Amino acid sequence: MTPRRADWARCSDLSVLREDPLAGTAGLGDRWLLVEIDGGWGRHAFLDSGLDPGIGRALVRRAEHAGIRPVAIRRFGRRADERRRQSRVQWMLADVRPGREEIRGGVVADPAELLDVALDGSAGEPIDGPLALVCTHARHDQCCAVRGRPVAAALAAAVPDRIWESSHLGGDRFAATMLVLPGGLLYGRVPAAAALDLVERAEERLVDPALLRGRTCFAHTVQAAQAAVRAETGETRIAAYAPIAETGEGEDRIVTLSAEPSRRGSVRVRLRATWSEPLFSTCAATTATPVREWETVSIAWRDV
Repeated sequence: MTPRRADWARCSDLSVLREDPLAGTAGLGDRWLLVEIDGGWGRHAFLDSGLDPGIGRALVRRAEHAGIRPVAIRRFGRRADERRRQSRVQWMLADVRPGREEIRGGVVADPAELLDVALDGSAGEPIDGPLALVCTHARHDQCCAVRGRPVAAALAAAVPDRIWESSHLGGDRFAATMLVLPGGLLYGRVPAAAALDLVERAEERLVDPALLRGRTCFAHTVQAAQAAVRAETGETRIAAYAPIAETGEGEDRIVTLSAEPSRRGSVRVRLRATWSEPLFSTCAATTATPVREWETVSIAWRDV
C-alpha cells in the first residue's frame, strides 16, 4: 500500500519513527564555498535572498564548474539593524580532502568581487577550525528550522565564532544536520545538548559515530563501510579506516579500508544495497519513494 502523509507529519519525525539509518547518507563534497548572505533566504539561498540573483547564479555556476559545493551562511541571531549596517561579505573555501584539510577565507566590499576570488585554494588567509554549519534553511524544509535553530542557538551561546547558520546541506529527514569543517563531518539528528561536544571532538580529531552520517569527501559506500567498522571497534579517530579500494557493482560491493591506526593491515567490508519502503524524504515531497541503504554483510580483518 502506498503510504499517505498525515497533515501533521514532518519528514524528520517520520524518519525517527522508522529508524532510518544515518550511516552512508552524507552528501558528497570535496570542497565547500561558504558565502555570507545575511537576512532571509528563499528556497534557493543564492537566487532568492538579499544577494543580487545574477551574482548568485554566476557564483553557483562558477563553484559547481570547479567541483565545489556552494553554501550560504549567516550569523545566528543577528538583528535587523546589524544586517542593515553590514558593508562587507565574508567568504570561506574549505577543503575537506584527507591530508589537505584547510579553511581559507576573506572579505569583500562588494558581492560582485566574489566572482574574482580564486577557487584553487590560494586566495584568502587560513582560518582556524573547527567550524560548525547548522542547516536552518526553513524555506527549503521546515524541519531544518524546527530542529536546526535550537542547535544553532546552543552553539552560538557557547562558541559564537565557530557557528554559522547554513543553507541546505542535504538530508532534510535527518534534521538537525550539522557540517563540521574542515573534517567534512556531516552529522544528523543532532540534539542541541550534543552540539558543542561534536565541535570539541572535532578539535581533538575525533568523531561521534552514533550521529555521523559520513565524511563528505568519501563515497556513500565508504561512509557505510567506515561506520560498520567503527560500530564493531568503537574507534572514534577521524583518520581511522582510510579507503584503499572498492570492487563490485550493482547491489554487492566490497570496500577495503586501512586498519591503521587501530591495527596493522586492512579490513574488508562486504556491503549489499537494499531499498527502503516508499517514504517521504522531505516535508515538501508529494510522492513516497524508496531510498537506497547499505547493509553490512561481513567484516574481515587482514593483518600484516
